[in-house]
Amino acid sequence: MSIPTELRGTDIHGIDIVGWIENSSGETVQSLNTISSSQSSGSTLFGTDVGSKLSGTPDSSLIQEVPDYKEKFPEYSPDQEGGVQVDVQPADDDDPLLKDLPWHVRRVVSLTDDTTLPTITFRYFVLTLLFVTPGAFLSQMAMYRTTSAPYSIFFVQIGSNYVGQWLANMLPARQVRIPFTSWRFSLNPGPFSVKEHVLVVIAAASGATYNLAYSSISVAELWFDYKVHPMLAISFMWAVTWIGYSYAAIARSFLVYDPQYPWFQALCQSALFETQKKQRENPSPVSRRQTIVFFLVLLGVFLWQFLPAFVFPMLSSLAFLCWVAPNNKVVNFVGSGLGGMGVLNLSFDWSNIGNLGNMGSMFLTPWWTQVIVFVAFVFNCWVLIPASKWGGMTEWNHRLMSNRLFQGNGTLYPIKYLITSDHLFNQTAYEEYGPIYIGAQQLWGMFFDYASFTSAFSWIIFFGWPHLQSMCKKWQARRASGWKTSANEQYHDQLNVLMRSYEEVPIWWFVVLFLCSFVPTIIILARGYLFIPIWTYFVAILTGAVVVIPLGWLYALSNFQLPTGSTNELLYGLMVNGIRGYKNPVGAPIYGTIAGDAWYRAQYMLQDQKIGHYMHIPPKAVFFSQVFGSFIGIPMNYAAIRWILDTKGQYLTGELIDPRHQWTGQDLVTTLSFSTQYVLIGPRRLFEQALFHPVAYGFLAGATIPMILFLLHRKWPNSPLQFPLWNTTIFFCAMSTFYGNISTGYLSALIGGFVVMYWAYRYHYEFWARYNYILAGAFDAGFNFNMLFIFLVFGAGKVIEMPHWWGNDAKNIERCFAME
Repeated sequence: MSIPTELRGTDIHGIDIVGWIENSSGETVQSLNTISSSQSSGSTLFGTDVGSKLSGTPDSSLIQEVPDYKEKFPEYSPDQEGGVQVDVQPADDDDPLLKDLPWHVRRVVSLTDDTTLPTITFRYFVLTLLFVTPGAFLSQMAMYRTTSAPYSIFFVQIGSNYVGQWLANMLPARQVRIPFTSWRFSLNPGPFSVKEHVLVVIAAASGATYNLAYSSISVAELWFDYKVHPMLAISFMWAVTWIGYSYAAIARSFLVYDPQYPWFQALCQSALFETQKKQRENPSPVSRRQTIVFFLVLLGVFLWQFLPAFVFPMLSSLAFLCWVAPNNKVVNFVGSGLGGMGVLNLSFDWSNIGNLGNMGSMFLTPWWTQVIVFVAFVFNCWVLIPASKWGGMTEWNHRLMSNRLFQGNGTLYPIKYLITSDHLFNQTAYEEYGPIYIGAQQLWGMFFDYASFTSAFSWIIFFGWPHLQSMCKKWQARRASGWKTSANEQYHDQLNVLMRSYEEVPIWWFVVLFLCSFVPTIIILARGYLFIPIWTYFVAILTGAVVVIPLGWLYALSNFQLPTGSTNELLYGLMVNGIRGYKNPVGAPIYGTIAGDAWYRAQYMLQDQKIGHYMHIPPKAVFFSQVFGSFIGIPMNYAAIRWILDTKGQYLTGELIDPRHQWTGQDLVTTLSFSTQYVLIGPRRLFEQALFHPVAYGFLAGATIPMILFLLHRKWPNSPLQFPLWNTTIFFCAMSTFYGNISTGYLSALIGGFVVMYWAYRYHYEFWARYNYILAGAFDAGFNFNMLFIFLVFGAGKVIEMPHWWGNDAKNIERCFAME
């Protein structure tokens, strides 16, 4: 048989297409026969998913609207002898079912669906509990570290695949009746299905992550001796999560159904889901090699991480310049990656490489995004820092690499004395200790933080205006139809056609979820537990709603998530400094958590709904999995918070110094600094200081620079400089990153990213497609296993320290002995 040019080589799943066609024709024929005989069998391509009450009931009229699949995709039609006819050319871009799907989406996702596959099963609940519980703990623990690799969703995706298959082989196929009801379920409804698998991973993505409320809980206890009651803390953590999930309703019709938004993380996971499905149903030599590579790399990373994390911490930051002049202060500062500029510094610690500058893994993030992040790092650490330290760029040159608050003489500012017992600003103490000062890096970090916020809106207006117009027109069309037209009926690609088989999540589900967040939060605030006035809560949820679409648009296209914390806290400071009381700095992170999670959690929900869209999962089942995952994960988040505050509190407050600069609570210290500036000192008093005069202009810079780039693009649309790739939002955000504790890893990440996302992707695409996502999961899973093992063996009970030696020097693990 001859293979058309479009089908030669390897698809993005990593499965050889020729081998796949020859080896899995039985599966394909079965699927196509199911379609062709749908009227007689009742098991139709667009039939009801009997595996779950959450799948919804399809509209039978929709079945008649879809042309015969053999007519639309003849290259996958069975021939008379049961083989697969591939001698015809595949459908081109004129095909209405394909023309709107980007080429990389066509190569990743399946264009057929079996609605009879089980979804919410007993196995689903077992697997969700198994993978969410440790993931929630580890992810929350990682937020107190300076750097770390996340609890890999790829680990969950690969691990749950094997455990799910094991359960399908071991569990008895017995019906169990739920006590006091007539409901029954099967312990084992048959082979482990791809839809069960996807839903387990979606639940883990929702629950096996950190909770943003940790910052306010930790700051209150560590610096203001206020311990939040466990039940109050957990209720608040649930509330801020679900407000974001309810806000996904604002953007889902724009960012989920539109095929032009790839959501790279979702696409990556979908590729792996499809590969695993083929491995389960039709194992091949390629799939076996992929499995072997995954476990060998996982084991290798697990063993390797013992070196930089415990035995040989020098590997976490190889400061070559310090080796040349270990006692030279200037050379040490330039070369150190732990408190210095990090010039020519390499790291072999995955926690320092795997997730830098909010850009995600180097295996997933587009190369252009990685370049922007590295350029921002170079400009920050290799240009601005020396200009400030030796060039006199800034007015106050003390504590250049610190994110804490200081007095004019460089000593720590006694923050506690600025607040009275009735939560008012202590003017007498402020006059005694003087105005606050911050390091130069923290100062320009504020400038670029403000710039990134306004840039996000400016960029989407100038470069995303056609998309915004399209969104508005579709919204107006649904409104004109009396909301009888669903969002996926406005798009006519094959994926949206398949999803019409399932009932959409009704808007009242999102409303109920919103109320489950709104009511408890109002009660908590009315009782005066969380330091903020009730009316500011309404402002917080409003501002969170405003940013969902522009920031979701940015993430869907670039895999870059923009943090909005300091801007939210500035807004809160402006509000509370106009009224009496409410001057406790803890109020700022509480407000920031509410407004921030309204966006962050909406983004997570939209991303997972896109996975459900790619994998043809009933939307109601996706919604349930997201809420269920967060419900069981948040108590584990609190358990991790409690353990960290009880065992690492002295490191976090700075009373003790962690030799590896990991347990620094860097984000907490930054939160404390911003909270004090905005709430106690107040924006007016703060920006009256000459030191802070330039900072507010960041808002102006962020708003105008995208316009300049847009005008340049309009004048020279074919310029090799490719102005649309100069995303100022990403650049400004990376510029606002604080590098004072750790500035290593960026050069290593750039080298790795070049190899993976440029060289291998461009020149060895078949190899890249086969192994890239496997390696992404293996690296993160190996690191997380190692971090969990070290925690359980060396830190959970009796703390065991590694003896000092040449690679773990007691004075400085980098051997930068003159570092101050």
